[in-house]
Amino acid sequence: MSDAYDDQNIFAKILRGEIPSFKVYEDDDTLCFMDINPRTDGHCLVIPKTPCRNILDATPAQLAACMKTVNIVANAAKKAFDADGITLSQFSEAAGGQEVFHLHFHIHPRHTGVPMRPLAPGDMDAIKRHAEMIVAALG
Repeated sequence: MSDAYDDQNIFAKILRGEIPSFKVYEDDDTLCFMDINPRTDGHCLVIPKTPCRNILDATPAQLAACMKTVNIVANAAKKAFDADGITLSQFSEAAGGQEVFHLHFHIHPRHTGVPMRPLAPGDMDAIKRHAEMIVAALG
């Protein structure tokens, strides 16, 4: 059994507008925004707007809403970065690598032969530009 949802996590604060983010896509159920520690150009995150810690306590509706948004944004990111593919990742609980305890999916545009970068703070101007590229590709 997982711990209770902490509404003071950074993604909950982003949802409430308490912390700024570079938004890429939003609908009634989900939000997609750029990761500020990008491991690839175009690295973004999809989260549900409703509380859940991770995939282990998510409802089928939360998962379906997230996957719909993942599909939309992944296709736009692939187009925006002329990528060869997409890596999608999700981590649940500390032992699974989760650091922020609000369900989230990482979308990474990928190019053949180019490894992902180590986790490190990104250049905010570049991240903003990458967000704009994905938004433009969404049409």
